[in-house]
Amino acid sequence: MSKVFPRISRRRALQGAAAGFVVLGLLLWWLLPLGEEPPGGTITFSTGTRAGVYQEYGRRLSKELAKDMPELKVRLEDSAGSQENVRRVATGEADFTIAAADAVESVTVDGRPVTDQLRGVARLYDDYVQLVVPPDSDIRSVADLKGKRVAIGKPDSGVRLIADRVLKAANLDPEKDIIARSDGIDTGPKLLGKELDAFFWSSGVPTPGLREIAKAPAFRFVPISAALVAKVQDQEDSAHFYRATNMPESAYPAVQNGATVPTMAVSNLLITRKDMDPRLTEWLTRTVLKSRDEIGHHVHSAQLVDVRTAIYTDPLELHEGARRYYRSVKP
Repeated sequence: MSKVFPRISRRRALQGAAAGFVVLGLLLWWLLPLGEEPPGGTITFSTGTRAGVYQEYGRRLSKELAKDMPELKVRLEDSAGSQENVRRVATGEADFTIAAADAVESVTVDGRPVTDQLRGVARLYDDYVQLVVPPDSDIRSVADLKGKRVAIGKPDSGVRLIADRVLKAANLDPEKDIIARSDGIDTGPKLLGKELDAFFWSSGVPTPGLREIAKAPAFRFVPISAALVAKVQDQEDSAHFYRATNMPESAYPAVQNGATVPTMAVSNLLITRKDMDPRLTEWLTRTVLKSRDEIGHHVHSAQLVDVRTAIYTDPLELHEGARRYYRSVKP
């Protein structure tokens, strides 16, 4: 028996086709702003330390950029962290990077601030300061670090900037009152309890380097109290970027056992130079926001990137290209 299909009128068919073209148009608008050909060329993206979030985020973002801009080559460069990243962009060694807001305002080149040479692309996510010790350590507060072997990060890292300020707030001289080490997240976890009594780290959570050893209770966190954060905030102008908070219990479940950890946070910014090509920057900004969920499957912190907060890149003005993107998606 043959089936009888209802006739579709010419008008309904045209309506359906029109709707399809609208959907296709919206999709192309999202992927291809203004119908332009994707920018090409080469950019350098300064990331961070091996086993850190900056490096992982940069690697994932470069893959997403390759999808949206096939003719754009992205060179990824490891770095010590925020301070080195800021200097690289300011001096032209890199074109884009991620850096903590306190480092962006604090870093100087030849004794001069660099904020006037830089522009913001997006506020990404918060870094949490993590003070890590062995589970059986007698260190219960920052003040207990006196005389201990403590890794405070590499000289040009954002961790070093933060660790120095936290130690000073606890009335400890980083050069005299501790045995300071320059280990970062790439080496610190392996040396904990052997050559190190504690180490500082500042990053989005969870950090790959800590997640690797967090499956068993191989460490615990030392709290950084709100009162101590208030003392840090009183030190310098750029210290106003810090805020007292709690690291979520979901960061390292096997270690935290359902408990939050009092600590300090600072926002991370995606930055570039003010003379960077606006069209390229607009496309890159679009990819950053569009790829949030895809990158977030691998880098948990990336899930927090949001168009409503991305525009707040204090202490930097928004780059013109980024501003164009945010205007295009403004409700």
